[in-house]
Amino acid sequence: MSGGKPHIPVLLRPLIEAVSPVSGIWIDGTFGAGGYSRALVEAGAERVIGIDRDPLAHDMAMDWIGDYAGRLDLVEGNFAQLDQVVEAADGVVLDLGVSSMQLDQAERGFSFMKDGPLDMRMAQAGQSAADLVNEASEEALADILYIYGEERQSRKIARRIVEARAETPFETTLQLADLIEKTIGRSKPGQSHSATRSFQALRIAVNDEYGALWQGLMAAERVLKPGGLLAVVTFHSVEDRMVKRFFQEHGEKKVKVNRYAKEAPEMTQPFEILTRKAVGPDKDELVENPRARSAKLRVARRTSIAARDIDPGEIAMPLVAGQTQDRRH
Repeated sequence: MSGGKPHIPVLLRPLIEAVSPVSGIWIDGTFGAGGYSRALVEAGAERVIGIDRDPLAHDMAMDWIGDYAGRLDLVEGNFAQLDQVVEAADGVVLDLGVSSMQLDQAERGFSFMKDGPLDMRMAQAGQSAADLVNEASEEALADILYIYGEERQSRKIARRIVEARAETPFETTLQLADLIEKTIGRSKPGQSHSATRSFQALRIAVNDEYGALWQGLMAAERVLKPGGLLAVVTFHSVEDRMVKRFFQEHGEKKVKVNRYAKEAPEMTQPFEILTRKAVGPDKDELVENPRARSAKLRVARRTSIAARDIDPGEIAMPLVAGQTQDRRH
């Protein structure tokens, strides 16, 4: 196979096991390096449609995607509109967050471990993280850091950002990371870097990740055939709560039917929840990839019930914005 050894995405083994047997048409809404797409084809999917808004993903795929001619197509776009790439699908996979290939490129500005322009744009267009940090009000910055990053010292960090940018605008990742570390202190051994939550929050805000997630879940509900599967991998608590809440509001738990019962109970929701608890990485995967430690997988099966038309603000936004602001320092 051309293109060398493929990137192995997080929770690949449990995801493929959860959705097997794989057949028909699948959508990989967060294509990245193509790990899930390759695995789905090799597991039996007749066709996989990959979606990614990052031009880098498309450039990298050109070296090897021809090996899957006729079975794997790549579309440039946002998975929020995944129901526009095909009329009906047998499965949808979403691997949320930032990919390791994006983190590894300092010039993309996602990582606080490498110096680069403070960018963070997945689509490489629109407002950058530097624009947000240098132009947003202190209150808006504090809200972003707290709501999207669950950073308890958000007000303190926002105040220092506004003070510092009055003298020198923020341009690089280490410039911001150093200020955060000086503001709230260096993290203790074994803990995440002091800037982790703030960088996460800015990335989510720049790319409207929560809005895209909710729209993508609704789009999956519309495009999936009865019996179709939706598998979502999240990397932090707010994302997981959003997916969990979506499944709760749009699905019903799998019910064990008594073997003497004549028929299964009637479904009343668009999804049947297959994972009672989120699935995490096993010990082997943690050894292979420590980044997987916070990953969680949830899976649901589409029923024949019509898709529900729910305003994102009804569920998703209270989940995020409803975190009490009084708990911030």
